[in-house]
Amino acid sequence: MAPVSTADLNLAATNGPPTKISDPKNTSNQEIGFLSPPTLHFPNKVAEREYIKGRLAGAYRIFGHFGLNEGLAGHITVRDPIDPTTFWVNPFGVDFNLIQRSDLLRVDHQGNILDHGKVKVLNRAAFLIHGAIHEARPDVMCAAHTHSVYGRAFCALGKQLDTISLESCIFYDDHVVFEGKGVVLASDEGQDIAAALGDKKAALLRNHGLLTVGQTIEEAVNWFYMLDKCCHVNLLADAAASGRGTETVKISQEEAEYTRGVAGSHKGGWMGGNAMFDLIDELTGKKYLE
Repeated sequence: MAPVSTADLNLAATNGPPTKISDPKNTSNQEIGFLSPPTLHFPNKVAEREYIKGRLAGAYRIFGHFGLNEGLAGHITVRDPIDPTTFWVNPFGVDFNLIQRSDLLRVDHQGNILDHGKVKVLNRAAFLIHGAIHEARPDVMCAAHTHSVYGRAFCALGKQLDTISLESCIFYDDHVVFEGKGVVLASDEGQDIAAALGDKKAALLRNHGLLTVGQTIEEAVNWFYMLDKCCHVNLLADAAASGRGTETVKISQEEAEYTRGVAGSHKGGWMGGNAMFDLIDELTGKKYLE
């Protein structure tokens, strides 16, 4: 898996690879079913920063590959390991499928660009939404928001997901509907989103799109992918049930809570997302690390 190989870091010799990495495939001390994220030890914080930036660039490629982005809208952010009061984000105007590690911007909660690549342009909504979330949720390392097709369609309904599949149970009582104004143009709107999200893993922004958060980049990516799929399934099931003059069958609260506790755990989120990084590495030859 990608986090295990020191070659994946592609760091300059002065930074160096991690000095010690635990193998997530070693299940001797793992619970059956899901693996824990590997423990990475870096020679210095600069090396850790470069690794995190590489994973973030890979996350954009994953979203692009699965069609989770729409035009220039959307952003994924990750907290900076050297200065946790700042975060890394994509430059506005660069397609997700072309994002590289060297393109990323580091910004503070006021929207000031502190580090940048070739393009020094920031999407205002990126720091308004993500800045508020990173400030309100110290447990969140990564937050993802785009205007995915099925997410947008379902968000127009202004309702939560129905527990009609095992995947939807991942978000049972762990997502919210935010009844906002659409485009985020003011700081209070970002703060309102963060307040509505609370301690949940996801939010459906009415007439806007999806938002997910995670303790790891992999987790946030996986939750977003799963949430968009659940929106798609919910729309299909509702349409089919309506055509038949019936209603969809819902999973019981007890079963939904159990499924969320297992598949919706931090381990489950990381493991699902990590598999996507393996895929994007194979498809891109890790070009995003440049």
